[in-house]
Amino acid sequence: MSSVHEAVEFVSRHRVAAVVAFLIVFPWVMPYEALAINILIFGLFAVGFNLLFGYTGMLSFGHAAFLGSGSYLAGMAIVHGGWPWYAAIAAGTFGAMLIGLLMGLLAIRARGIYFSMVTLALAQCVYYIFYQADRWTGGENGLRGVKVGVIDAFGFKLDFVNPMTKYYIVLAFVALALWFVSRVLGSPFGAVIETVRENDRRSAACGYNVPATRLVVFVLSAAICGLAGTLRALHLSVVPIDSLHYLTSGHAVMMCLLGGMGTFFGPFVGAAVFLYLEDVVTTWTKHWMLVVGAVFIVFVLFFPRGIWGSILHWVRRRAT
Repeated sequence: MSSVHEAVEFVSRHRVAAVVAFLIVFPWVMPYEALAINILIFGLFAVGFNLLFGYTGMLSFGHAAFLGSGSYLAGMAIVHGGWPWYAAIAAGTFGAMLIGLLMGLLAIRARGIYFSMVTLALAQCVYYIFYQADRWTGGENGLRGVKVGVIDAFGFKLDFVNPMTKYYIVLAFVALALWFVSRVLGSPFGAVIETVRENDRRSAACGYNVPATRLVVFVLSAAICGLAGTLRALHLSVVPIDSLHYLTSGHAVMMCLLGGMGTFFGPFVGAAVFLYLEDVVTTWTKHWMLVVGAVFIVFVLFFPRGIWGSILHWVRRRAT
């Protein structure tokens, strides 16, 4: 049992390397590359949501605003501005971060379900703004023409049209984001985040600025989701309006809970289960949401820690 415990501790200490190592071989076990890319992008989206919900305890119903705004801003930078791909990614991520700051300044004043409802309402405002700006965003038809054919990186020309090459380019950005999240969680600020989650009043009594902590986490979460949005725009070559829809925010919640909130690898597990089920069930019936919803209910009722969270809990119990 000690060897199992040592293995768990080793993976925990090197969690970024462990996750990236798994993701390197991941496309080889998937039915096709496009599904693996979608799981990678939505896994990053769920990581951003998990930073706010899983580690800080703030349930947001408006995170589609950051995924969608990142996608649209990156797409508009390429389509209307003629910006290179790397500048478009930076613009989309920074733009989502600013929107997160504005939403956060308003939302963190509320608590509990009121916070969730405020984020949902604000996200719908963002949806409406992009929907009405059809000259720039394409309206209900979405933004088209976000084309990136060849990526010039450090003197190497990479074919972004090739699905496998695209996957590993996206993985490079995901790995950087995971390293950043791991550094945040492993820092003294990360300890403050979890302290605020467990007891915000006691945290305030200890001298921590709870509103400022929540705002910073909200903005960081928005930036990570915005990065996922920019990568999705480059992947699809279009930005559909449903990127901003409240159902997309619901997908983040489901992925996080399915995989295991408050776990480092859980969001990717949840994204893989959710998207793989969607891909398989849609070949049988158009009512795929009914099946995925039933699976979600089963896990919420019987596996509240999620798939990865339950596995970690079982392994640690066996190791002790």
